[in-house]
Order: sequence, then C-alpha cells, then structure tokens
Amino acid sequence: MYNKKFVWFMASIAATGGLLFGFDTGVISGAIPYMQSDLNISDSDIEDITTFALIGAMIGALVSGYLSDKFGRKRIILVAAIIFLLGAIGCGSASGVIGLMAARIFLGVGIGVASFSTPLYLAEISPASIRGTLVSMFQLLITVGLLGAFLSDSAIADDTNASCWRNMFYVGVIPAIILLVGMFFLPESPRWLLSKGQEKEALQIMEKIEDHSVIEEEISKMKSDIEQTKEEMTIAETFKQKWMFYPLMLAVLIMFFQQAVGINTVIYYGPSIFQKAGFESGEAALMAQVSVGVVNVIFTIASLFLIDKIGRRKLFFLGMAGMVVTLLMISYGFISLSDDGSNGRYLVVASMLLYIVFFAVSMGPLGWLIITEVFPVKVRGVGSSIGSLANWGFNSLIVWTFYKSINKFTHLFGGDAAYGTAGVFCMFAIIAIIGIVWGYFFLPETKGKKLEDIESHWKKGGSPKTL
Repeated sequence: MYNKKFVWFMASIAATGGLLFGFDTGVISGAIPYMQSDLNISDSDIEDITTFALIGAMIGALVSGYLSDKFGRKRIILVAAIIFLLGAIGCGSASGVIGLMAARIFLGVGIGVASFSTPLYLAEISPASIRGTLVSMFQLLITVGLLGAFLSDSAIADDTNASCWRNMFYVGVIPAIILLVGMFFLPESPRWLLSKGQEKEALQIMEKIEDHSVIEEEISKMKSDIEQTKEEMTIAETFKQKWMFYPLMLAVLIMFFQQAVGINTVIYYGPSIFQKAGFESGEAALMAQVSVGVVNVIFTIASLFLIDKIGRRKLFFLGMAGMVVTLLMISYGFISLSDDGSNGRYLVVASMLLYIVFFAVSMGPLGWLIITEVFPVKVRGVGSSIGSLANWGFNSLIVWTFYKSINKFTHLFGGDAAYGTAGVFCMFAIIAIIGIVWGYFFLPETKGKKLEDIESHWKKGGSPKTL
C-alpha cells in the first residue's frame, strides 16, 4: 500500500502551480479599474498589458517541454515558482505601462511553464489507482486560483485609494513562496529519473508512492513509454501524415471555439464589463466578479462527474446551446440599459453567471480532454502541444481585440457604448452557433473508445462523425 499522506502532500504542493496559474491569470481583472485610474491607462494599453501575459504563456509552454525533459520536472516547477514570485513583485511595483508589460510577459512565462509541467509532474508521481483524481486537481485549482484572485481583489479594493491595485498583485507572492519552499521537499519524477538511467533512484521513489504489488508492472510500462517517446514524430512529420488531418483540425478548432465564445473576456475584464453594465463602484463590480468565480469552481467540479456519464458530444451541444442563449441575454441586457439601467444591470449579471455554468460543464474541460484523446500515442505530445499553443494564441487574440471590438461596434451604433458592448457579446453568440454546426459534422464521440481504436479509425480514412 502506498503512503497516502505523502502522496497527497506531494500532490497538494505541486498542484499549487495550478492555483498560481489561476490566480495570476485572474488577478488582473480586479486591478484594471484602479490601475487605469491611478496610472491614466487607456483601454488599448489594458488590452496590451493583459495580452502580454498570454504571449509570455505561449513562450513558456513552447520551451517547457524541452526544458523539463532536460533538467527534470521538479527543477522546472521550482523555476516557475521563482518566476511567479518575481513577476508578482514586478507587477505590483511597476511605475507605468512599459514596466507592467515587461512584468506581465515575465509572469506569463511562469503561467505557460506551469500549464505544462505541473500536470505532467502530477501524472508521473501519482499512484495508478488515483492518477486521474490527482491530475484533475490541477484543473480544479486553476478555478480555485481564479476565485482566490477575485476574492483577494475584492477584499483589497478601495475606491478611495486608486493605488490599491498594487497590493492585489503582491498577494501572489504568498502562494509562490508555498510552491517554491514545498517543491524543495518533493522528489523528482520517477519517470524522468528512469529516462536518465537512474533506475535505482526511480525505484526508491516508486516504493513511497505506489502499491508494491504493481511497482514492477509500472516500471515496465514507463520503460515502454520512454522507448516509444524516443520514436515520437516531429511536428513537420506529423503534418505530412494525411490521416492526421482530422486530429489536428480537431485540436485547433476545439480550442478556437473554446476561446472565441469570449470566456476570457469575462475572466480578465469582468469588473470592467460590470461597470459598463451600471455598477458604478469598483468594489460592487468586484463583488459581481466573485460570484463568477464561485459559479466557475462549483460547475467545474460538476463537470468531472458529467463528462464520462453524458459523453463528449451531448455535453458539447448542451453547453454551446446554453451559451448561445445566455450570450444573447447578456447582449439584450446591455441594450436595455438605454431604457432601464437597473434591470439591464441585473440581467447582465444573471446571464453572465448562467453563461459561466454552461461553459464550465462543457467547453472548459472538453477542449483539454479532446486533444488528449484524438491523437495516437506516438504523436500525442506533439499534438497536445499544438492544441495548447492554439489555446494560448486564440486566447491572446480575443483578449487583445475585446475593447477594440467594443469601440468598433459603438461607432457602428452611433456612439452608444451599451450597444457597442451588446454587439460584441452578440458576435460571441454567433460564433457559438457556428461552433454547434461545426460540432455536428466534426466532433467525435470519444467516450469509452480505446486510443488504439481511434488511431485505427483515422488511418482507415474514417471521419470524426463516424467514430
């Protein structure tokens, strides 16, 4: 029997990387209104400051695979913790737009590294019997980190002190220190040690984290996987395979629709959106954002129970249809602000919460799950990297153009900002409708399918709908 306390201690410390991922992604939302007031920053500058973190995340995600293979999972997570620590301090102490951009792109590298290395480490130090549960902690703690950011932002927010945004960023130092100190006490991944020929050290760690009856089998599986990885195709070779068209298309487009329905405009710009909806004080807008975080956590937990029970396609259509309706409701809420501001305000909040519910139980987990299921074992690493890169890329694009799109729609509707914001959410609804049509023809049902059967289906020229 494995050492349960030790295993859960390791998982809890390592999963703090997910919490930091969520916290440092979400903390900007509460800081924006005060940052704009304190430093006289334009909406365009805010888009750039927010997007720079996502660009940094793309860089971090790109290099972390190579670095974690070369230097080990533990060392790379330690580096990520240092980046989170210094990035939080850099953001809080920045004196202007340029300093904030530099600190945010640096912090983003840590987010990108954590998004790859933390779940990888969790998977490799978890007993086989509870591996799925422990790896799922990472995704759950991202939402917990987001909620933590919203709560701390709300607690620190002070409408009489515009510089309070600095303390919002400084709070990120605390979990960064926990991750940094905690990782010093954790072992290296046994799989990585085995890949470097350190079988004795790997075995010693396996004896602490795995049932003794299955250690030999697990070591054998690791050796087999390591040999298979050595034969893994490059990205160029992957694209040359005709039968890889559908998996690659699915990986990119599932991430496009995950991001293009506007989820991260709510996560990053939520308080600003609520202020546009009629919440005059920053503190009131932040309280509305806290409710978004609470709902996100609750229904992300619910998705863990639904995704294998309902199936991928049904959950996709349920979530996307729900988002179409709620996005149109948000749009109508902003339109009604011109007639009755109070009713429009409450409709926006209620619709936003329902929108989060439908996203959290569907596209939130589905995007990441699909890219791990549609690729054959030999190219799963490369394929997942493409999917992750697409996620960060589309995330950056949507976030960077959000205020620009509002301004375009506002100009189109004769200068009415409420109609401009309504136009953007209506656009997201139209994209969700297109996503439903795409899903009907191209989203496969992978529930209960063996990876080997999926690979065989692609090689035989099968389509996603016939899988």
